[in-house]
Amino acid sequence: MKKKSLLFLLCCTILSGCAREPVHEGGSDLMEHIAAKEIPQEADLSGPGAAALTALGVRLLQDTAGEEDENTLLSPLSIACALGMVENGARGETRTQMERTLGMPCEEMAAYLYHFVHALPASGQYKLRAADSIWLRDDGSLKVERDFLQANADYYDADVYKDPFDDPFIGRINGWVEENTDGMIQEVISEVPANAVMYLADALAFKAEWESMYTQDQVQAGTFTREDGTSQPADLMYSEEYGYLRDEHASGFVKYYVDQKYAFAALLPEEGMSVKDYVGSLTGERLRKILQNVEEADVSAAVPRYTCAYDVRLKEVLQTMGIRDVFDPDQADLSGIGSYEDQPLYVSEMAHKAFIAVDERGTEAGAVTLAEIATKGAAVEPKIVYLDRPFVYMLIECGTDVPVFIGTVETLEK
Repeated sequence: MKKKSLLFLLCCTILSGCAREPVHEGGSDLMEHIAAKEIPQEADLSGPGAAALTALGVRLLQDTAGEEDENTLLSPLSIACALGMVENGARGETRTQMERTLGMPCEEMAAYLYHFVHALPASGQYKLRAADSIWLRDDGSLKVERDFLQANADYYDADVYKDPFDDPFIGRINGWVEENTDGMIQEVISEVPANAVMYLADALAFKAEWESMYTQDQVQAGTFTREDGTSQPADLMYSEEYGYLRDEHASGFVKYYVDQKYAFAALLPEEGMSVKDYVGSLTGERLRKILQNVEEADVSAAVPRYTCAYDVRLKEVLQTMGIRDVFDPDQADLSGIGSYEDQPLYVSEMAHKAFIAVDERGTEAGAVTLAEIATKGAAVEPKIVYLDRPFVYMLIECGTDVPVFIGTVETLEK
């Protein structure tokens, strides 16, 4: 992706009025002698950054996994990108807490995400596309630091929009979300608080066809048994796979999409162990070990045809994980972002929505993460793995074994 120019960034601070088109040009002495940042080379996309993203995904899943009959679905990649954009404006203890939770220094994580996203494989039969944007309240009172905008243009290719944050704004930002998730997610906000002065958004769209699509005779009526022992009808898609996953308390399999650039990976906890307990036993290191040690074995597999739509407020989740000050109007140090009427900024909420549909042809999934910035004044025997009871699943970028989506299925939604 092409870097944003410095003139592009400057326009964000000097134009007034409308609205939805990205700010692309303009200029003044304000940006003289400020050079575009060189993105550090990332040699190993399967190294510390991949481990940090996987660990983030496990911790998020552990802190959001619900009770029986409640599915979960998250995109660690989308959440990391949204947090990373905020982090570019965090200072002091606020940044330290974010770096500790994300598992890497700010610029190292930003560089990793930049190279990871730019290296994502795509073709006519599969893609994983990311988009980022920054929305600024256009009332003359918001002062935004140019270095903050520069970093988010350099690392996240973020488009910047100025908007009056009036009633039509809700439709504009939701329209951006719908466009950048290929229509899978159509709404991320329904109202704008009076003290909201900025939104940072990350959106993902994933679509891929199976390497071997299911034929009609491979789809059979079956039963999915919930953890409470009750059952529900299910369309189970049967196949023979060749990648077996296992650890002390679960077994699973890998099913590839076209060209084996992406894969569906599932883990079925042992009988008598709940999905929540199994997820609670995981660590990022342990999950990466499972995903990097696929056994070559014949696996008789069954996957239910299912869809899942999930949304969660991340504020409390992230506070539990150690990111606290950024959500506290009295403690947050977002001075690297700017100020509003000379009042400091903080993150009032982080919202995350995700969607997945798995059927005979393949998989499509979308995710959006939105950070709301506010001001105080104003988150050799064949193995058998039938996913006919609750299970954990991931969508994997195969070059790095990073789970870009991770979730659980406790019940089949209709």
